[in-house]
Amino acid sequence: MFHNIVDAITGDGKGKNKKKINGRVVLMKKNVLDFNDFNASIFDRFDELLGKKVSFQLVSSVNSDPGNESKGKLGKPSYLENWLRNFTGLTPGDSAFKITFDWDENIGVPGAILIKNEHKNQFFLKSVTLDNIPDIGKIDFVCNSWIYPVKYYTKDRIIFSNKVYLPHETPGPLSKYREEEMEILRGNGEGKLEEWDRVYDYAYYNDLGDPDKGSEYARPVLGGSAEYPYPRRGRTGRPPTKTDPNTESRLSLVKALGVYVPRDEKFGHVKMSDFLGYALKSLSQDLVVGLESIFDKNHNEFDSFQDELDLYEGGIKLPKGALIEKIKDGIPFDLLKAFLQTDGDTPLLKFPMPDVIKEDKSAWRTDEEFAREMLAGVNPIVIRRLEEFPPVSKLDPKTYGNQNSSITKEHIEQNLGGLSVDEAVTKNKVFILDHHDTLMPFVRKINSTPSKIYATRTLLFLQDDGTLKPLAIELSLPHPEGDELGAISKVFTPAHEGVEASIWQLAKAYVAVNDSGQHQLVSHWMLTHAAIEPFVIASNRQLSVLHPIHRLLHPHFRYTMDINALARQILLNADGLLEKTVVPRKFSMDLSSAVYKSWVFTEQAVPNDLIKRGVAVKDAQSPNGYKLLIEDYPYAVDALDIWSAIETWVKEYCSFYYKSDDMISNDIELQSWWKEIREKGHGDLKDEKWWPAMKTFDELTQTCTTIIWIASALHAAVNFGQYPYAGYHPNRPTVSRRLMPEPNTPEYEELEKKPDTVFLKTISNKFQTVLGISLIELLSRHPTDEIYLGQRETREWTADSLPLEAFGKFGKKLEEIEDKIVGRNKDEKLKNRVGPVKLPYTLLYPSSDAGLTGRGIPNSTSV
Repeated sequence: MFHNIVDAITGDGKGKNKKKINGRVVLMKKNVLDFNDFNASIFDRFDELLGKKVSFQLVSSVNSDPGNESKGKLGKPSYLENWLRNFTGLTPGDSAFKITFDWDENIGVPGAILIKNEHKNQFFLKSVTLDNIPDIGKIDFVCNSWIYPVKYYTKDRIIFSNKVYLPHETPGPLSKYREEEMEILRGNGEGKLEEWDRVYDYAYYNDLGDPDKGSEYARPVLGGSAEYPYPRRGRTGRPPTKTDPNTESRLSLVKALGVYVPRDEKFGHVKMSDFLGYALKSLSQDLVVGLESIFDKNHNEFDSFQDELDLYEGGIKLPKGALIEKIKDGIPFDLLKAFLQTDGDTPLLKFPMPDVIKEDKSAWRTDEEFAREMLAGVNPIVIRRLEEFPPVSKLDPKTYGNQNSSITKEHIEQNLGGLSVDEAVTKNKVFILDHHDTLMPFVRKINSTPSKIYATRTLLFLQDDGTLKPLAIELSLPHPEGDELGAISKVFTPAHEGVEASIWQLAKAYVAVNDSGQHQLVSHWMLTHAAIEPFVIASNRQLSVLHPIHRLLHPHFRYTMDINALARQILLNADGLLEKTVVPRKFSMDLSSAVYKSWVFTEQAVPNDLIKRGVAVKDAQSPNGYKLLIEDYPYAVDALDIWSAIETWVKEYCSFYYKSDDMISNDIELQSWWKEIREKGHGDLKDEKWWPAMKTFDELTQTCTTIIWIASALHAAVNFGQYPYAGYHPNRPTVSRRLMPEPNTPEYEELEKKPDTVFLKTISNKFQTVLGISLIELLSRHPTDEIYLGQRETREWTADSLPLEAFGKFGKKLEEIEDKIVGRNKDEKLKNRVGPVKLPYTLLYPSSDAGLTGRGIPNSTSV
C-alpha cells in the first residue's frame, strides 16, 4: 500500500509508451547538514505525503516560448523519486535520487533546469545528470547550491548546464534567464539580508567597532575615505549602532557564526565540523576569558626558555577548581581535548612541537636563521634590495621631520667582506627589511598602550655562499617633543658575547615583533583575504555562471567571504583576538589601511613584485624569464615556478574562448565586472592609472593569473607556515612590552645578570603566547575537505574538452614542480632551503594531507 502511494505521487507506471529521459539527482538533506536535524527529516516526509514535493523542469536552449518573454520552453514538472524511501543515516553523506522526464521534441536540448522546493526545509543540491538525451547523450548540471523553499524566492531557482557561453553567444532561449539570475544576485541594495537571500553586495568595514559598549570599543570606518581607504566587504544590511549611525551593529559572540554571507559561500559541513564551526567560536569566548582569568590570578611570565618549551614538552599545569570547570562548561569536548590535557587530575595546556625547534632548540637564535626566514619563513615578501645608502624615508618631512636612517658606513663597513659600502650597494649585495615608514606614524599611539615598539630598519649583506648576514638594526622613536622634529634613533650591530650580545638579541626581537604584526595584518589579512573579497563579490554580480571567466575563477573564491565575515566578528574587531595578540593593538586595522593606500593590483603578480622589491630583473636566459639577485631565495624560486604554471593554464583556457582582443573589449559582462571591481570593490583606488584596461588578451590573462595567485599560492605562502615557524613565540614574538634597557638603569643591570629573563619579559607574556599559538595552530591546519591547486570538486565542471585537457596538464605540471622543490630542499649547496633549524621550505608544495602540515596550496583563501 505504501509503495502504491509513492508510485501515485511520482507518476510511476504512467505514460509507458512515451520516450523518457532518465536523470540522477545528488543532494544532501538538511537533517544531515545541520547535525542530524531530525525535525527537518520528519517535516520533509510529511510534505511528501501531502503532495508537496521537489520538482524539476527542463528549460530548452534551442526553442523559445513567445508567451513567456521568449524564454526557453519548459518541459513538464518531474519529481524526485522515492524521497520517502531514501533514508539518510546518521553519517553525513549524499542522497541520490532517480528522476524521469518526458521527452518533448519542442524542448530539444535542455540548457537549464528550474527547481521548486515545496518542502519546509532547504537542501544542498550537488548535481543533476541527464543520461539519455536523444542525439546528445549526457548533460551535467554542476549545482553545489542551497535550494530553499519556494516561499523565499520571487522566481524559481534555475541551474544552468555545464556548457559555457560568452554573453553574445548565449542561446536566445537562455538569455533572459541569464539576465534575471544576475539581477537576483545583485539585489536592490536595501534591507537586512537573510540566510536564504542570494545577494552579493558591497559595504565598508564599518562593523569592527562596538561603540555602544563604550568609547574604547569605537573603531574608524575603513573604506570610503582618503584617510582610511580599504577594499569593500560583503554587505549584511544590519542596522547601525545606537551610538554611531555610521557603524553597523554587531552580532553577539553566540551568534557570530550566523553573520550573513550568501548561503552558497558558507562553509560546507565537513569544514564546519572539522574546525571553524565551533573551535574558533569557543576560542573567542570561554577559553579566552577563562585563560585570561587564570593567568591574571597566577604568574603570567615565563621565567625561562624551558618554561616556553614546557608548552610543547610537558604542558603548563593549570590550577584546579572553578576557573577550569568554567572553561570546561563552555567548550565542546573535542576542542577542550585539543587544548587541555591532563597529568593525573591536573589540567595541562600542551601544544604540538613547532617545526622550528624540532631538530634544534636554540638554532632559531642564530643570525643566519634570523636572516634566512626573511627569504624562507612565514613572511618572505617584504625584504628588498637597498638601492641608496643610507636608507631614505618617504614620509612627509613637514609632518614627520627627518626620518632618514642614521646608519653610517662605520656601522657596517667592517662586515662587507672587504667591499666598501658603495661597492656593496652597486653589486646588489645589501638588502633591507624596512618597517620604518610603515610604523613610525603609529609608534607614538601604540606606545601609549601596554605595547612598546620601535620603527625598525634591518640591513643585511649577501655573502658568497648565498646566505644573508645581518649588518645593523636601527630602532627609532618619534621625537618626544613632537613628530615634526624627526626620529630619535639608535643603531645596533651584531655581538655574540656579554651584555652586547643580549642587547643584539633584543634588537632582533623588536624586528621580529614588527615583522609579525606586518605579516598578520598586511601580508596575510590585507593582501590576500581583504584584497580578494571584492573580486568574489563582483564575479557573482557581473559574471554569469555561464561565463568562462566565472567558471575559471569560481573555485578560487571558495569559503573566502565566510572566513572573512568570521574574522570581522572574532579576530579583527575591537578587543578581538588580533588586538589581544599583535603589537599594534587597537590600531591594527588602521595600520593595514595605511598600507593599502599604496596597494597596486598589478604589483601583486610575482614577477612584478620581485622586480619592484629589487630582488629580480628580467632575463630571457633564466628560467621563467627572470633572474633572482639572491639566487637561493626559496620563496621566490618556488613562487616563479607556480606563477608560470598558473599563467600557462590561464592562457590555454582563455585562448579557447577569446580568439581576438576585440572579443574581450566587446564582452559586456567582462567589462562590467572589471569596471565594478575598480570603481566599487576597490573603489578607494579607482583613479589609479595602473589598473589594466582589460582590452587585450594579455591584460585578461595577467589579471586572472594574479587573482588565482593571490587566492591560492600567495595565501598559502603566508598562512600555513604560521605554526611551524611562529608556534614557538620567541622565534616570532607578536608583542613587545618594554623598550630597550638603558645603561645605568635597574633594567640594564637585570639584563646583565638575567638576559633570558629580560628577553622573555620584553616579548609576549603567558596569556598572549597561549592565545596566539592557539589561534595560529587553528589557522595553520588544512581541513579534510580541502581542494588544492590543480584540483576541482568534479571533473564535470565544464563541458568543453580542450579546457579539460589543459587543466589536466596544469595538474601534472604542479606535480613536476613539487618534485623539483623536493629536490631543491635536498641540495646542500642551497643553504637557505633548510637553514640552521633544519626546516625545509615546503610552503609552496602544491599538495598536502589534512592537518598541520606546513605545506599545500589550497585553491582559495579559506582560513
